[in-house]
Amino acid sequence: MNVAKAVFSGIPGGLGIAAVIACMFFAAISGSSPVTVITIGGVMYPALLKAKYPESFSAGLLTSAGTLGIIIPPSIPMIVYAIFASGAQVIQVEDLFLAGIGPGFLIGGFLAVYCLFTGLLRGEKFRRSELNFKDTLIDGFWSLMLPVIILGGIYSGIFTATEAAAVSVVYSLIVEIYIHRSLTIKDLVPVIGESTVLMGSLLIILTMAVGLNDLLAELELPEKAVAWIKTHELTPTSFMLYLNAFLLVVGCFMDIMSAIMILVPLLAPMAMSYGIDPIHLGIVFIVNLELGYLTPPMGLNLFVASSLFKKSMGEMIKSVVPFLLILFVALMTITYIPTIALGPVNYLKGQPVYVPFPSAKVANELKQSGDEKSIEGKQGGDEKANDGKANDGKANDGKDQSKPKAKSLQDLMKEQGIDTEDEEE
Repeated sequence: MNVAKAVFSGIPGGLGIAAVIACMFFAAISGSSPVTVITIGGVMYPALLKAKYPESFSAGLLTSAGTLGIIIPPSIPMIVYAIFASGAQVIQVEDLFLAGIGPGFLIGGFLAVYCLFTGLLRGEKFRRSELNFKDTLIDGFWSLMLPVIILGGIYSGIFTATEAAAVSVVYSLIVEIYIHRSLTIKDLVPVIGESTVLMGSLLIILTMAVGLNDLLAELELPEKAVAWIKTHELTPTSFMLYLNAFLLVVGCFMDIMSAIMILVPLLAPMAMSYGIDPIHLGIVFIVNLELGYLTPPMGLNLFVASSLFKKSMGEMIKSVVPFLLILFVALMTITYIPTIALGPVNYLKGQPVYVPFPSAKVANELKQSGDEKSIEGKQGGDEKANDGKANDGKANDGKDQSKPKAKSLQDLMKEQGIDTEDEEE
């Protein structure tokens, strides 16, 4: 965070921009939105208030920027999406991680621009940074190495994403206790106590969310909504518009994991029929549900921030409204410009970086080819069924012909005076 301050403190709104960059940086470590809010918000919120930034702006910015935790890789929801979407087409988690880099930087850039305009409105001017970049870089070197170790270990196959969490904890303890010396063994007890209380409140929220998810699944509301979408003659453009609206509503009532597990198997094949790349769909899916972290009644970041910043839910909802509008603009941009997500993936695969949004003509061709395949499959199935019936008929005829032989054998045994019951015994 000090490195980010050294770079951006001379810019109007620089402290807010530094908070956004810090959230982006920590997102590459945690892969979790609420954890990003807790970690960065606990440090940057007092700093923003000390710099005389409005409380609503400070709380809204940190709560919203924390959602980058599930966009910038590694991301836990991306791993879950890859598992449940692979029924339609096998998706590599690494490709999803790469696809999240562009949207993550885009959203971070939009938030940073908003901070810049806020600083200009407050009368801030461009000036020389108060912090020496070289000194802060040396001081923050070991902290900056954490995402390098985490991402490098994951992509090189040294450890899995789950094992990376344990590695990050051990590395952080070593750095803070033995290098920075800002933490002692005795300090761990109150730190663990505070973390336990905060995680306990999160578990209560998650328990209620799981109960609501079970109710929605029992009522089959997601399936009914998808069936309703299918009844409309849509183009790829209108399909994605309907999808965004549907997922924004879903994000208000379901947590992201449950939404992915329930809806992705239903929506992924449908999106592919419109020519939507499943990796692009995954990013759109996650960005939509990212907004769900900021919307009542199940906005997890709202609950976390309300507890962390000591504010009521009503105050938190008001503080995130401007940032929700910014994120919505970013969502529409990511939805209709697939290159933002797919460009890095295609570049590493040696494919064209520019990816156009599928046209209605492409979608119609895909549907026609899909209909032809289903007709061929149905005809093939009917032929196999007819062949099977014919074979069953032949088998039955064979059985009927064999029955007289068995009967005549028993008659012969009786004629010879052989008791068949004794033979069977």
